[in-house]
Amino acid sequence: MTSHETTRTTGAWPQAGSTVGAGVTPFQTDADATIRLAMRAEELGSARFGTAEGWTHDAVVLLTQIAGVTSRIGLGTGVLPVWSRTAAAIAMAAAGLQRASGGRFALGLGAGSPPLVEGLHGMTWQQPVHRLRTTLVAVRALLEGDRLPLGREGVRGLRLGAPPERRIPILLAALAPSSVRLAGELADHWLPFLWARSRLPDGLGLLAEGEARAGALADTGVTVSVPLAIAGDDDTARRIAAGWLLAYLTRMGPLYPRMLLDHFGFAREVDALLEANADGGLPRLPAAAEELARDVTVMGTYEEAPDAVRLWLEAGADAIDLVLPLGLPEEQLREMLEAAAPAARLGEEHRAS
Repeated sequence: MTSHETTRTTGAWPQAGSTVGAGVTPFQTDADATIRLAMRAEELGSARFGTAEGWTHDAVVLLTQIAGVTSRIGLGTGVLPVWSRTAAAIAMAAAGLQRASGGRFALGLGAGSPPLVEGLHGMTWQQPVHRLRTTLVAVRALLEGDRLPLGREGVRGLRLGAPPERRIPILLAALAPSSVRLAGELADHWLPFLWARSRLPDGLGLLAEGEARAGALADTGVTVSVPLAIAGDDDTARRIAAGWLLAYLTRMGPLYPRMLLDHFGFAREVDALLEANADGGLPRLPAAAEELARDVTVMGTYEEAPDAVRLWLEAGADAIDLVLPLGLPEEQLREMLEAAAPAARLGEEHRAS
């Protein structure tokens, strides 16, 4: 039995006070606004705040800034691409964030996408699951005080000189079946994004297959990362949801379209959405695509937000992180956080039950 199997962290993030968190996309360009939103999320009682890394800000630097102006809220990279740093650089950054946050940090890792890996980092996108596995194994070893597992003769793996004093949970953002199984095998939490709520049982089945590889002690938590599309009126909420879907169907590489079309069978809904927005005007959500929007986002009026969150928890998620949309004024994003605050209290009730 490996050391990983004996120290798995279960449920929601250990430092979390409830099951409902918040976060921003990797494409949010206003770092100061992100810091202010994280501070507001803490004031409102959110369990966690996450920042993802794409081609805008360094997520580690941004989270370090957030750690310096908060004291209670959990912090996480949701997610950090495994191609952008060596395993040792990831482990040292994670240990530093755990120290800077006073033990509130969780490390979210993911494979990123071909446009990001090749267009920004200049690397070849190949064998992403192998890259995830080797990175996760190496990072976990270093964070637990072990030597880097090199698998090479004539080179002695080193240990971190300053490993974290408190264990850091590792979350794996995974969408492909093999990656979800890997999350069950090696990660503490599965962190899917844009996964269909109705297909969450399918993901849990894949997760269980991976857990079976790891042994009887494996118990992977499920923290779903869900696009937030709520507003004061239904029409605005529908536009936000349509904007989310259009962005990930047309500008974020092939992974998300493949998942929504091939894995989840939303071809009719996707076609209707793209046809309704062919003129390039304000995003529109046609009635034919509403099922898709409700299945992969939290969509509705401010008053409907708690019920929309409840559906995800009832579907099998241990926790939910509500991701704020890109391109809206900071004041509107603050309103969305404030409207979702009752959902955080709902999460506490769900966890207690």
